[in-house]
Amino acid sequence: MKITSSIVWVLLTICLSIPAVAQKAPLSPGSRLDSLISKKMEQKGIVGIGAAIIVNKNLVWKKGYGYADRELKKPFTTSTIMNIASVSKTITGACMMKAIEQGKINLDEDINHYLPFKIVNPYFPQDVITLRQLATHTSSLTDRYPFYTDSTYFNGKDSPEELATFLKNYFVQGGRYYSKENFLDHKPGTCRDYSNIGAALAGYIVENKTGEKLNIYSRRYLFKPLGMQHTSWFLSETNLANHSKLYDKKDGQVVDIPLYGCTTYPDGGLRTTVEDLAKFYNCLLNDGKQGNKQILQKRSVQEMLRLQFSDNNKPENVNPKKLNSGLFWSTKMGGERIGHNGSDPGVRTFMLSDLNKEVAVILFVNTSLGEKEEDTFFEIYNLLYKFGKTLKNAPR
Repeated sequence: MKITSSIVWVLLTICLSIPAVAQKAPLSPGSRLDSLISKKMEQKGIVGIGAAIIVNKNLVWKKGYGYADRELKKPFTTSTIMNIASVSKTITGACMMKAIEQGKINLDEDINHYLPFKIVNPYFPQDVITLRQLATHTSSLTDRYPFYTDSTYFNGKDSPEELATFLKNYFVQGGRYYSKENFLDHKPGTCRDYSNIGAALAGYIVENKTGEKLNIYSRRYLFKPLGMQHTSWFLSETNLANHSKLYDKKDGQVVDIPLYGCTTYPDGGLRTTVEDLAKFYNCLLNDGKQGNKQILQKRSVQEMLRLQFSDNNKPENVNPKKLNSGLFWSTKMGGERIGHNGSDPGVRTFMLSDLNKEVAVILFVNTSLGEKEEDTFFEIYNLLYKFGKTLKNAPR
């Protein structure tokens, strides 16, 4: 058949009018991470998240998601301030190690040598309790619930009760809060029982022996040298305009809850940002150094992070392969991660690395969920950790 120019023109027009099949470009690892985190936040009602990833002792990624204030649509960023619950204990632990460097205290001395009142476990009155036991949660001093939480949180303000007063009333016979239930019926050192009150006591010992409140001492020796300009212990010294609101999911509804102060602040009262905490974490991962500055002595950090339990030296209820402890530092997730995490009303936080300290993740969440949804936080952490592994293995 003879093809005329008019036929060619018709065929060309038809071909050009047929839409090309779109080739969908694969998502980059970062975009996929954003998508997965955003989806989980939407599914569970999480309002705001901040996160950072440290690879081989370098901060390589940081990002915020959602809102610090849902009503005002204020974004949650890595410079948003939030209380970090029990991750605070790592700061208390670092202050304890600094006081040891200064010769003020000793890990294996009787704590009563450092106190203006005497603490005795009534079940084992002759046995010594040490700072090492406080820091590994083996002291036999325990949190009595619901009293402990009901009496130490104060909505909208810092605690009106002094830490020293609370501790004396809690541990000394005749005190307003004293009970044998404040102690375990286990010899000190023989049973691991996670103890917030033990961390509060360690913080107070640092205060008593250095002569400075923990907020002053930590600012002098940690926050200022590390450039942690947005970190504080009390509401009264915090820039509340940059503080995240806190949210709690109840009966399927996410509601905002008041900010609060805590009497036993060394166990969970620190307020900081993802960026500030990353500076502290990286210092620990780097044997106490930041650049050319030695913030903590190398041996102090190594002792703080060293796993204290072995098959021949362990509490009776611990399998060191599954759970081990440094000083206010411990293995998590069946022994596969190490660091600390935290949980309080409206707060979920993670500061964990692999055992080789190659990939470390900081995660702040300003929304607490019910027990049945707790896995969501670990799923988000794992997404960040896997992304960190991707960054670690990416060609340079």
